[in-house]
Amino acid sequence: MRLITGAGGQLGSALAEVFPGARALTRREWDVADPYPLDERPELVLHAGAWTKVDDAEGDPEGARRANVLGTRNVVELGSPVVYYSTDYVFDGRKREPYVESDPTGPLSVYGRTKLEGEQEIGEGWIVRSSWLFGWSGSNFVRTMLRLGAERAEVSVVDDQRGSPTYVGHLAEATRQLSDLSGGVWHVAAEGNCTWADFAEAIFEEADLDCRVRRITAADFGAPAPRPAYSVLRSERPRAPQLPHWREGLRACLERLRG
Repeated sequence: MRLITGAGGQLGSALAEVFPGARALTRREWDVADPYPLDERPELVLHAGAWTKVDDAEGDPEGARRANVLGTRNVVELGSPVVYYSTDYVFDGRKREPYVESDPTGPLSVYGRTKLEGEQEIGEGWIVRSSWLFGWSGSNFVRTMLRLGAERAEVSVVDDQRGSPTYVGHLAEATRQLSDLSGGVWHVAAEGNCTWADFAEAIFEEADLDCRVRRITAADFGAPAPRPAYSVLRSERPRAPQLPHWREGLRACLERLRG
């Protein structure tokens, strides 16, 4: 049996479609910080369950640690190989060229620190760092911009943070390739990069929404959690999964939402 945690989230939902024979558990069915509820032990765990609300983690670090560290420890204690999904936010953003697997980490936020601590729980298995995830379900930037773009003539969007928006459908498909690769850390993110403001403009263009983007700084926006100014991920490892360009992912996501 393959097991998917966090199956109610956007990545977990995508994994459940790519691995239809897996046992997909939502948080209601298994909050990973609680004891494992099944008798059958999995042969592989796709561990998408996590605290992903970056700003909320600043106000509840223990809650974030419970989900991202204790929850991961509980998954590892099942004794099965684990695919652990991590984040570009384990880096401090001081580089101005893509981060690779051997670069030193330096998270700026509670979320980034707890995801890095979760990485350190992984023994046998794969650590998959990705970035700026979006999909057809859950709460994400694309769905937020579609809503705001339909309601407003202008939105203010941060223009001094750069990353690679990654479609969960593409990330889930890339997970298939990992079973043929050795474990350890892998950077798996969409080709290309942009700022949040660039991404918003692309969303409005592809969705044919008449909404302007006012470019602002992260300081102007004033989010509780600091983010890296630059967090583009690329892999230095041979045979690393290659994802399509983020704009292709955006088109695939919008097509899915229209359907």
